[in-house]
Amino acid sequence: MTLRWVPGWNGLTEPEAVSYVAAVEAADGQELEHGVARAINDFVLGCKTDGIWDAIKASCILAGARTLNGALVPLVGAAPTKQGTEVDWNYNRVTGLQGNGTNNYLDSNRNSNSDPNSNIHQSIFINTAHASGVGAYIGLGAGVSGATLIFSNRTNNDFAVRSRAAFADVVPGASAATGFAGASRNNSSTFLLRVNNSFSSFTRAADASIDANHFVFARNETGSEAFTTARLSFYSIGESLDLEKLDNRVTRLMDLITYTQTAGLPDLATMDIDAAAYIGGGYRVGGTLS
Repeated sequence: MTLRWVPGWNGLTEPEAVSYVAAVEAADGQELEHGVARAINDFVLGCKTDGIWDAIKASCILAGARTLNGALVPLVGAAPTKQGTEVDWNYNRVTGLQGNGTNNYLDSNRNSNSDPNSNIHQSIFINTAHASGVGAYIGLGAGVSGATLIFSNRTNNDFAVRSRAAFADVVPGASAATGFAGASRNNSSTFLLRVNNSFSSFTRAADASIDANHFVFARNETGSEAFTTARLSFYSIGESLDLEKLDNRVTRLMDLITYTQTAGLPDLATMDIDAAAYIGGGYRVGGTLS
């Protein structure tokens, strides 16, 4: 007998989570564990509670699914398209998908001009930072009007962002940052970057958007460039939102996925979900129960 998750059953209450889990299972050719499905439901419900769900217009959870095909099922918006060398994609259920640094990237199929000019966000969750030189995590354009990009510059040791602008604003000394990172703009003159659990505010006028898609693991600029070796487990694109709230929700999701994939821990169905997230967070950063 095959069991299917339905709203209100075993903790899955959100229709979007139910539909997403079913689509991932179809792509994987196998059921997800209840714990993974519950973690996804918790994320969707939490984003709704925090008032940020509707601002997410394109997103993939690049972890949790049993296969890469399942991980590329979109949580929101269009499905991304793989580009590059098929055998070089390196997927892990806990830590996500790794770029090869030479020609692999995802075309998000989300056009930059789909979001209002002064109302946009991008985010990623980094499990392994880019290794050397310049590596783009998500976005398009470099040194051109309207560029919208999050990237690491290991040469200068900067974590950098362009928000509808040719000029790159940076957080010095943060090129190896891991965890959640995101940029959000809700006006024409300033924007926020969140990385390393901290905010930086930049005064930078918004240019007109570029008519091109956001890439992930590279930047879209007259083709694909600045390929990264990073390992990412989440991305989102859309309208302006509260980055701290999104950070908390994405980090909790990754903590719960880690919990479900850690041998020897009680089934998530038997656990308080807050306690499970706390334990999973410890394991995600290399700790253990003792």
